[in-house]
Amino acid sequence: MRPSAKVYQGTPRDLTVLANALRQGELVAVPTETVYGLAANALDARACRKIFRAKGRPTNDPLIVHIHSLAQLHAIAIPNPAALKLARAFWPGALTIVLPKRDVIPDLVSSGLPSVAVRMPRHALFRRLLKKTALPLAAPSANPFGYISPTSASHVQASLGRKIAHILDGGPSRIGLESTIVDLRDPQHPQLLRPGAVTRADIERVLGLRLKTPRQQRENRPAISPGLLKRHYSPRTPSILHARFSNAAVARSSLREAWIYVARPAALSGKNIFHLDPRGDLNGAARRLFDVLRKVDAAGFDRIHLERATGGGLADAINDRLERAAAR
Repeated sequence: MRPSAKVYQGTPRDLTVLANALRQGELVAVPTETVYGLAANALDARACRKIFRAKGRPTNDPLIVHIHSLAQLHAIAIPNPAALKLARAFWPGALTIVLPKRDVIPDLVSSGLPSVAVRMPRHALFRRLLKKTALPLAAPSANPFGYISPTSASHVQASLGRKIAHILDGGPSRIGLESTIVDLRDPQHPQLLRPGAVTRADIERVLGLRLKTPRQQRENRPAISPGLLKRHYSPRTPSILHARFSNAAVARSSLREAWIYVARPAALSGKNIFHLDPRGDLNGAARRLFDVLRKVDAAGFDRIHLERATGGGLADAINDRLERAAAR
């Protein structure tokens, strides 16, 4: 059996070791402010194929490429003025932009499409690694394909620790949800592909345009970006999404069923009742969502009940993940 991945703490020596590993075509799990990613040299198709193998990810689901400077953006993609406007407003940060790609990006990374999804992350430790590596890094979430995203090094170790050799521990993810993705291939008709911490209203305010929402991604077609499948971010335990819990129904339910109050404090208490933030704060709920889902999924319940978040902004991103987690 392969030994567990080594966990690195981000010392200068550690970063040198990991940068060399990435340049040599190896995989490194990396911290970001959104979720942990599984990184490889985005210019090396052979290295990126290792990502698909480690995750069990189909090749029709493209990878997000992470950069540390606008010079790198111009080297791998063809940005338009609208994209540069969003980059100045939100980068480094939790926004991914889909643009026409340059030939240096292998077709494997973009699922054969002439576009590439690009993000400049904010996480300080990951930025140091990006700069030291001096390469754009492809990095989807560091988890088995379709399963709950990881927001800590221990999550990565638990699910991929026997399939990879290196994990960079940068502490718990500050946001806890994957990045917002906006399609700017046609800057006059921008599309919101995946909601996240950078909200629809944030983007529309900067662009001065309304964002369209594309139709549901077909399972057998190459996707424009990650995160578009109907079922994703999913626990193995069957899950049901509710608009709002009935306290009476929760109180009389079997202890074999878990109830997760997502965006309000739990009205009841018990070993099968969980709440993501004691004040019902959406930022706290988002940060703890995947961690609590993983713990509940591992606890042996027969079913998980999830309650939708209310309001706009971050609630849209939370509900997007809940809908995909509970999809059949």
